[in-house]
Amino acid sequence: MTIRPIVITGDPVLHRRAEPVQAFDAELAELIADMFETMDAANGVGLAAPQVGVGLRIFTWQMDNDDDVPALGVIVNPYVTASKPAQEDPDPHEEVEGCLSVPGESFPLKRGERASVTGYDADGREISFEATGWFARCMQHEYDHLNGFLYVDRLNDKWGKKARKAVKKAGWGGPGQSWMPGVDPDPFGHDSPDEHDL
Repeated sequence: MTIRPIVITGDPVLHRRAEPVQAFDAELAELIADMFETMDAANGVGLAAPQVGVGLRIFTWQMDNDDDVPALGVIVNPYVTASKPAQEDPDPHEEVEGCLSVPGESFPLKRGERASVTGYDADGREISFEATGWFARCMQHEYDHLNGFLYVDRLNDKWGKKARKAVKKAGWGGPGQSWMPGVDPDPFGHDSPDEHDL
């Protein structure tokens, strides 16, 4: 298993639709093992393959949930449908997201409270489950990555403007930028394993 660099917003792989996985083989198993290792080293609760520079439709998660879904998992070629988010503004204290590909930043975003998830496990077996609450948020966030979107692309006008300023100030927005979990300082300054980002 290898910890891989996490690419930062502006890299083309993050902004295009990922390709379906065609073969459940040793190469896929190695990628999934690396993703788990990278997610853990980055203190993340989710990681999509494009975030490690691979344009394939895979994401991993490590998140306790109330939905009887294993806290550690992977899904290949997923399809996620979510309930519509409420129309009011997001709560700036209770609905804040972060992203390992927008390191160190976090902004409020409304998401659907429920999500239906289908796809395949690492061995090609079909899986299907319902996610609620923050686990549903995680599923939506990671699925967005596979379709070329970051959570900052979904922010309302107020928070979107702040996010664009933060990205510009950090000098992001172009190809070739990344950070290395376990080597570079944790961009979110996690002191507790209970505080994670997607």
